[in-house]
Amino acid sequence: MKNPPAYAITSVDNALRLVTVLQLEGTLTVTEAAERLGVARSTAHRLLGMLCYRDFATQGADRAYHPGPVLAPSRHDTESSARLRALSLPHLAALTEAVGETSNVTVLSGPLIRFLASVECGHALRVGSREGMAFPAHLTSAGLVMLAELSREDLDAYYQQATDSDAAKDLPQRAALRQQLSAVRSSGFAINNGRTEDGIVAIGMAVVDPHGGLAGISLALPSVRFSREAVPEFVREMHRCKAAIEEGLRVT
Repeated sequence: MKNPPAYAITSVDNALRLVTVLQLEGTLTVTEAAERLGVARSTAHRLLGMLCYRDFATQGADRAYHPGPVLAPSRHDTESSARLRALSLPHLAALTEAVGETSNVTVLSGPLIRFLASVECGHALRVGSREGMAFPAHLTSAGLVMLAELSREDLDAYYQQATDSDAAKDLPQRAALRQQLSAVRSSGFAINNGRTEDGIVAIGMAVVDPHGGLAGISLALPSVRFSREAVPEFVREMHRCKAAIEEGLRVT
C-alpha cells in the first residue's frame, strides 16, 4: 500500500499529475487540466506554463498542450545517461574552475539535445543551469558537434526524423546543414552566438564513447563577456575535459 508523504507539496503533486496525463493521453487544455486537478483555470495555466518552460510540455497553435521534448524517447537509455552524467560532473567542475564559465554535458534526443548536467560558474552574471532542458540540435553548439560526428547515412536518417517532428522547426536545407557540419568537423568545435537564447554564447565539442555512444560538452557565457581572443583558451580546456571524459568512458 502506498501512503502519501507526511509533508506533501500540492503544487508539485499537481505538476506531476499533469505530466502523467500528457505522457499517457497526449493532449490537454487549460480547462481540462483545471477540472482534473480541481483547481482554478489560472492555477492550471501557471502549472502548464512552468511545464512548457522546463520542456515537459509544448503549446500548439490550437492552444492545447502536448508532450514536450523531455517526454520524447531519447537515443540514450537511462542507465547510460546516468553513467555519463556521474562521470562527467567532476570534469565539468574542473572545466568551469579553469575558465570561469558554466559548463554542460548533453546528449541527442531525437531532433533535440537534452542537457544532462550543468556546473554553474561563480559570476553574479552567469548562464544558469540548463539541466533537464532541451533545444533543437541544429541550433546549438553541442548539437552541431554531435551531428558532425554522424555518418552521412545516419545524418540522413536523423534529418528525416527531425523533418517529421513538430519539435524541430525551421530546419536548414540539407545541403546547407552538411556544409555547416563540414566546417564544424574541420575546426573540432562549434559556436552558438545567440541562436537559441539572446545574449548567450556557447562553445560545443563532441565526446565520443569508445563503446559507441555520443555526447557533447559546452561552455556557456553571457555575450558581454565573450571575445574571439578567448576562444583558443576555452578550446584547450575543453579538449582536456573531453579527453578525461572519454578516458573514463573507455575504462568503465
